[in-house]
Amino acid sequence: MNATSVDEEFNPSVHVYEPHKVGLPPLRPYFKALWGRREFAAEMSRTGIRAANTNTFFGQVWLVLNPLLLAGVYYLLVNIIAGGGSRSGGGARFAHMCGGLFAFYYFSGAMTAGAASVVGGGKLLMNMSFPRMLLPLAALRTSFFRFLPTMGVYLVIHLVVRQPLHWAMLLAPVFLILLTLFAAGMGMIFAALQVYFRDTTSFLPYFVRIWLYMSPVLWFAEDAPGKFKSFIQFNPLYSLIGGWTDLLVRGHVPPLSMWLSAGFWAVAAALIGALFFMSREREFVVRL
Repeated sequence: MNATSVDEEFNPSVHVYEPHKVGLPPLRPYFKALWGRREFAAEMSRTGIRAANTNTFFGQVWLVLNPLLLAGVYYLLVNIIAGGGSRSGGGARFAHMCGGLFAFYYFSGAMTAGAASVVGGGKLLMNMSFPRMLLPLAALRTSFFRFLPTMGVYLVIHLVVRQPLHWAMLLAPVFLILLTLFAAGMGMIFAALQVYFRDTTSFLPYFVRIWLYMSPVLWFAEDAPGKFKSFIQFNPLYSLIGGWTDLLVRGHVPPLSMWLSAGFWAVAAALIGALFFMSREREFVVRL
C-alpha cells in the first residue's frame, strides 16, 4: 500500500502499523466509515443498557430514584438546615434541584462512561477494526437513553409542586442538545487521556463532584456569592445547566449572553474533543 492511497482513503478493515507522527486521519473517509458503523455503535449501546439492567423494572426505577433521593438530601441540607437564602419558594427550589440534578447526572454519566470506553474496550480494539470514536459515542447514546425516563418524573414533580407551565419550556431541549455536545467532547478528551494516564479513573469522580458544587444545580444562578460571580461564569455548566433550568423549571428565557456562552462551550468541546481523540486513536492499541 503506497503513501498516496493511505492519505486519500480511510479503510477501517486494514490497519498498517508503522512509525508515524501523531496527526489526523483523512476526515471525509473517517466520518464516512463512522457513519457506516452507526448500527454497530447502537448495538454496543443496547448491549450496555441490557447489561446494566436498565430494561428491567428495578433498573428503570433506580435511574430515577438515585438523583431524586439526592435532590431530597440536598434540599434538606440547603433549604432547611442552612436556611435557604433564595428568593424562590421551597417548591421552586426542589423542582430546580431535581431538574438540575437529572441534567447533571446525564452529563457526568456520559462523560465518565465515555472516558472509560476506550480502556474498557481494549479487547474489542485489539480484535476488530473500526473508527475508535464509536466507543465514546456509544457510551453517550447509552447515557441519553438512561436519562429519558427522568424527564417524565420531572414533569410529575413540576406539577406536584405547582410550578407554572410556560411556552418557554419548549426551548429547554436546545440546552439539552448543547449539553450533549459538551458531554461528547469531554468524554472523548478524557477517553484519550485515560489511555495514557490510567489514574484519570481515580481523579475523575472528585473532579465531577467539585464541578457539581460549582454549577447552578444546588443553587440558583442569581444566588451565587458575590465574590465568586466574577469568575463562576467561566464554568461551562453555568450557562449550559443554568439555561436548562431557567427554561424548564421557571419558564424564563435566558439572556442572550447565556445562549452564546452555552453554544460556544458546546461547539468548542465537541470540536476539540473530536480532533484530539482522532489524532491519538492510532496509538490506542499499542498503549493498551
